[in-house]
Amino acid sequence: MLKGIHFLLTYACNYTCDHCFLYCNPNSKGTFTLAQIRKVLDEAKKIGTVEWIFFEGGEPFLYYPIMVEGLRLANELGFKTGLVSNSYWATSVEDAEIWLKPISEIGISDFSISNDTFHYDDEQLNLAKRAEKAAKNLDLPLFSICIEEPKVKIDKKYEKGEPVIGGGVKFRGRAVATLIEGLPRRSWEEMNECPYEDLEDLGRVHIDSFGNVHICQGLSLGNMRQTPLSDLIKKYDANTHPICGPLIRGGPAQLIKEYGVEHEDKYVDECHLCYHARIKLLDKFPQCLAPKQVYGLEE
Repeated sequence: MLKGIHFLLTYACNYTCDHCFLYCNPNSKGTFTLAQIRKVLDEAKKIGTVEWIFFEGGEPFLYYPIMVEGLRLANELGFKTGLVSNSYWATSVEDAEIWLKPISEIGISDFSISNDTFHYDDEQLNLAKRAEKAAKNLDLPLFSICIEEPKVKIDKKYEKGEPVIGGGVKFRGRAVATLIEGLPRRSWEEMNECPYEDLEDLGRVHIDSFGNVHICQGLSLGNMRQTPLSDLIKKYDANTHPICGPLIRGGPAQLIKEYGVEHEDKYVDECHLCYHARIKLLDKFPQCLAPKQVYGLEE
């Protein structure tokens, strides 16, 4: 049952993080207009089960007035609202409070701040700490997102100990290009399930300004410019979806088998193999695997 809609308000970001699974950077294209936001919110009401509306990116604060108005519109329609930011704007606690005051007055239910070494490796220059203090001063419901550089450790639950990759990185997007070197790998044939997404019963989707409705980043159930969002959700059948179907039947390994995708013998994890397969299938299923910039490619 669909409970949440996440606006990818913009793909643009003032950072170019190694772990970004959307390949965001300062030159990324695609930003919502208010008219587009209203259309999504109208469709969310039609769906009837949506409770949460999130605004994220990229970096949504880059389009601050549109972000604030979007939060206000969602709040007026009765949705719980959330926001995700990297806190680039928190140059001081006092200044951060000025940025956050209009948001606190709206009354959002979740404010998540990225606070990790990918964003701030110098504690003295950690803008997230200033943003967190300002948020607490304004009684905003604060959450911290902490993704660290992947490191190999031994899982002591097993008698011999097996290597486990810590840090929380999802190996898709730019992380595949920048973070997989030297990490242990497993046989592709072992990767026979999707461990992160419930592909059959969607709990939330991400929507970008191009109209793509993401099940997982870069994996679309359709485009709401062509079919209304409420209809896309109503008609979605994971088993007949050309990418989700194989993933349900046998994980990323099944994608490889069903479509005869060229591959290596080993991958870091299921996301890594799935991402590899999807890149190979971009031209075959352009409506399901979009937009190309999420795969580091030009449109």
